[in-house]
Amino acid sequence: MPQSRRPNAVRRIAFALTALLAAGAAQAASERFQDLSVEVVGQGRPVLMIPGMNSGADTWRDTCAALQADQVQCHLIQFPGFAGAPAIKTEAYNDRMRDEVLAYIEQRKLRQPVVMGHSLGGFVALKMGMAKPQDIGKLIIVDTYGFLGSLYGPTQTAQTIVPMAQGARSLVLNQPQAHYYRGIAVTAQGMTSDDAKVALLRQWGEASDRPTTALSLYEMMTTDLRPDMDKITVPTLVLGSWVAGARYGGTRESTLAMFRQQYAKLAGARIELSQDGYHFLMWDDPKWLQDQVRGFLAETPPAG
Repeated sequence: MPQSRRPNAVRRIAFALTALLAAGAAQAASERFQDLSVEVVGQGRPVLMIPGMNSGADTWRDTCAALQADQVQCHLIQFPGFAGAPAIKTEAYNDRMRDEVLAYIEQRKLRQPVVMGHSLGGFVALKMGMAKPQDIGKLIIVDTYGFLGSLYGPTQTAQTIVPMAQGARSLVLNQPQAHYYRGIAVTAQGMTSDDAKVALLRQWGEASDRPTTALSLYEMMTTDLRPDMDKITVPTLVLGSWVAGARYGGTRESTLAMFRQQYAKLAGARIELSQDGYHFLMWDDPKWLQDQVRGFLAETPPAG
């Protein structure tokens, strides 16, 4: 190896060993907080990483490892009822998750943490930013719309979508298992371009509690966060995908317009779209996502 390249190579090896040690320590740091399971990895600026519906905390594992060199402390959060985690009984799942993550921030005395959520995790993160913006430093929202119902038609409202949401909930609850699992497999194909991850999503989906999935989905479909986006006063980065929708006629321009409409009332929100990733951007376009997160974390919020 040329002499000039050795320092860089040594640094890369050292970083890899550090990441492996941190990943091992994560299991030891796993804890129960109310209905959540949380793994704490690394030292530095706290970043709460919330996965989406039917997903495991491992959604964020590689992202966390990549950010260890940036003095980030990951808090990998597992919601109950998803990916094999024990289910809970509640009549308002998404609001309960919002309140429990906010309580975790308060009780662990995390100062201005960054909250990064994917899909449902992003939806809960937005609700957190609306409820207690003073407790959060920044938001990173990954492929989440403020109103899921708008995907079923631009004129849909939280009221008009109710019959469709009821039908979706009933389908999740009552479909024969073989048909339900087949639907999970088909859906997973459109979520990531990585075949190994498709298999993982199928595994997570089959291990998830169907009543939990049904309730959370119904709440997302019938909750429109767009009118209250102005309650969020913290810097917000929105990362979106569009490539998987190209087969249905979607374009980068039409997707960007949709995201801008969804976040129109969130002052200063920065919206960026991946050129390669499907819904699970952290898997399909990891370097892009990691670079976006690093740049956003490094930015100093404007005074006042």
